[in-house]
Amino acid sequence: MKKVIIADNQDITSLGLQFICKQIPDVEIAAGVSNKAELKQKLTLFPDAVVLLDYTLFDLISVDELAIIQDRFSEAFWLLFSDRLSEYFVRRLSAEKHVSIVLKEASSDEILAGINAALHEQQYFCSHIKSMLQTNKEDSLRIENAGLTSTEKDILKLIAMGKSTKEIAIERFSSIHTVATHRKNIFRKLDINNMYEATKYALHAGIIVEAEYYI
Repeated sequence: MKKVIIADNQDITSLGLQFICKQIPDVEIAAGVSNKAELKQKLTLFPDAVVLLDYTLFDLISVDELAIIQDRFSEAFWLLFSDRLSEYFVRRLSAEKHVSIVLKEASSDEILAGINAALHEQQYFCSHIKSMLQTNKEDSLRIENAGLTSTEKDILKLIAMGKSTKEIAIERFSSIHTVATHRKNIFRKLDINNMYEATKYALHAGIIVEAEYYI
């Protein structure tokens, strides 16, 4: 009998997940928790449980705090069930084989498929998350295939962080003309026209993460 912990502080979502789980054979809802203290307590009792976690409504400060809990309870399998997740968050957790992600906007078939996959310790992403990851992969390959030099990648990162040509020149101890030339080459190689597009590709390719972008 597989144990499930529903970690959600929104009653309507919690009840919905309970209803779905009760339709699946050999599944027992071990606990419902509404905060991280209760979650840790229940994971101590049921270390190999499947955790259905609404990350966006839970009292977790960051993805790093979630990662610490996951490392501590390494036998557990996680299905993150949320309204909206950032690209950085998805990219960061998609490499973890014991984590699946389904958005609340997903169809009932996808939600059920995600829970079933988690119960069998198989990674699963809903169609929206798959699309996001595929876009990231394509943009990463685009930057790689564009043949950017290490210097150009460094400057692309600074551009994406909102630095002006003058600021980049000062930070890199270069002339404004040199930085402007690198900027022109970056835009030509990536076939982009403005800072917005440069930032989008830098984020998707992992050259810059959202935590840096918003500083």
